[in-house]
Amino acid sequence: MLTHLSSIHLKKQIQQAENTPYAEQVRIGVLALQGAFLEHCLALYAAGAKPVEIRNSADLENLHGLCLPGGESTVMAKLLVQNNMLEALRSRIQNGMPVFATCAGLILLSRELPGFESQPRLGCLDTAVCRNAFGRQKESFAEDMDITVPKISMDEADTHCRFPAVFIRAPQVVRAGENVRILAQKDGKILAVQQDTITATAFHPELTENTLFHTWLFERAKLYKKQIS
Repeated sequence: MLTHLSSIHLKKQIQQAENTPYAEQVRIGVLALQGAFLEHCLALYAAGAKPVEIRNSADLENLHGLCLPGGESTVMAKLLVQNNMLEALRSRIQNGMPVFATCAGLILLSRELPGFESQPRLGCLDTAVCRNAFGRQKESFAEDMDITVPKISMDEADTHCRFPAVFIRAPQVVRAGENVRILAQKDGKILAVQQDTITATAFHPELTENTLFHTWLFERAKLYKKQIS
């Protein structure tokens, strides 16, 4: 878990984000219908953003980025449909709003779900995803992995680093489109991808102290805010 959450440093960042004038905030909506959204909110605070919990279509207004957490993808999808949020989210993502997704969020974003074709989803990410590729909850594990860092600008050169990946009933990308960058693999299984303003992982960065992916979202959200201003 995020052992730094109780630190004075993060408390100051939370206070600073909450006290920043509204017009100066970089607001990132965190889907809060179900799943581990609180951990993402805390990681976004640590990255410098102002997280906003999303539970209905009205909450989607005046945002600069989106975060789709892990959880139960079938439950999340049903709630998105019931709350009339699916099309609103899809439209924002297709129009360039940056999004970071983990685990179930990756499933929601994927264009294809082999074996679960009828499940509602956003379909914005040109991938096919297999659910629960790493087994059940009791088979969860963590390990350091070599990853390619997601790009703020697609013109940047590739950079790489070690990253502490936490896997909990993790899915697997079984097909990635030609415009999808593969950021991480394990034993030939694709576990993290980027498609321009979309980055998604099968693992859970929000359960570690490393804010690399949330910082990427924050930086992309700042660019998006400038573009729409």
